[in-house]
Amino acid sequence: MTTATIAAPSNITPFAQNLKTQQPKQQTAKEAIAANVQALIEQLEQGHSEGLTAYLTAMGRFHNYSFGNILEIARQKPNATRVAGLHAWNQLGRKVKKGERGIRILAPVIGVHRKKDAEAEKGNRDQNQTILFGFRSAYVFDVSQTEGKDLPELSERVTGDVGESRERLVDFILAQGIQLEFNENIAPALGMSYGGRIAILPGQGEAEEFSTLVHELSHEMLHKAERRTATTKTMRETEAEAIAFVVGRTIGLSMGWASANYIHLYNGNAALLTESLEVIKQTASVILKALEQPTDKPGEDTTPEPQSENAA
Repeated sequence: MTTATIAAPSNITPFAQNLKTQQPKQQTAKEAIAANVQALIEQLEQGHSEGLTAYLTAMGRFHNYSFGNILEIARQKPNATRVAGLHAWNQLGRKVKKGERGIRILAPVIGVHRKKDAEAEKGNRDQNQTILFGFRSAYVFDVSQTEGKDLPELSERVTGDVGESRERLVDFILAQGIQLEFNENIAPALGMSYGGRIAILPGQGEAEEFSTLVHELSHEMLHKAERRTATTKTMRETEAEAIAFVVGRTIGLSMGWASANYIHLYNGNAALLTESLEVIKQTASVILKALEQPTDKPGEDTTPEPQSENAA
C-alpha cells in the first residue's frame, strides 16, 4: 500500500462550507433568470447541450459577475471571452466596432437613504444608508466586438498546462482542514471524498489529477452537509463534474465533459435546476479565486456605465 499525506499551510483562510443561495432582489432579475433557465430546459430536452456548455464556460470566464448576468452573457453571446462597457474599452485603447450589438445585462441601481433631521440629531453614526433601489439595463461588449491596442494576457488564466494552479489548489484544500492523501488502494476510482479527507489515485497526468482534485473538493464543499439530503447521488456527481469543467476550462485545460442529459436529472424542475446552477457558479467562483496570482486583486461584479445597445 502506498499512502502519502500532505500537511496544511497556515496562511490561507478556510472557506465557509454552508453556501447561502443568493436570491435576486427584484422581480425583473428573477424573470430574466427564469426565462434563461427555461430556455436551457427546452434546449436540453430537445437534445441540444450547447447552451449549457456555453453557460458553464461563461461561469469560469466571468465568475465575478452575478448568476443572472452570466446567464445573460452566455445566452446572447456564447463565445464571449472578455466583456466590458464602452468606456472601459476606450480606457484600454480599444473602440467598439461600428454596428456591433451590445450584450444586455442587469446593473444594480444603488442610492442613499437619508434619515430625517430628528433621527440625525440622535448622533447615529449610520446617518445615511446605502440601499438597492432596483436594476436597470446596461450593455457590455465582448473583446471580439472591439478593435485597437492589443490586450495583455489575463493573469488568472493558465494556458497549455496546470502550472502553479495545482499548488494553489492543494494549499486551498488543506487550508479548509481537509486531509489530502495519495492512495493506490482506491483504484479503479481516480479520487474519493470522505468528509474531511480526500484520497487521490497516484500516477494520473497533471491535468487529469487537477480535475479530480477539483471534483472531490466540490463534494467536500457541497455534499457533506445539509445539501446531501436534498440531492441524489447522480445529481451530486453531476454538480461536482460541472465545477471541475468550469475550473479546468478557465485555466486552459481541454475538458471533455458531456452535458447533453443534464436536465433529465431534474425532471424538468426549473427551480431545482436554477438552485443547482447557482451553487455550481458560487463554488467554482470560490475555487477560481483561490487559484489567482497572489498579486491579483479579485474584482467585484462592477456596475458598467449606461450606454446604448448598438455601437455608433
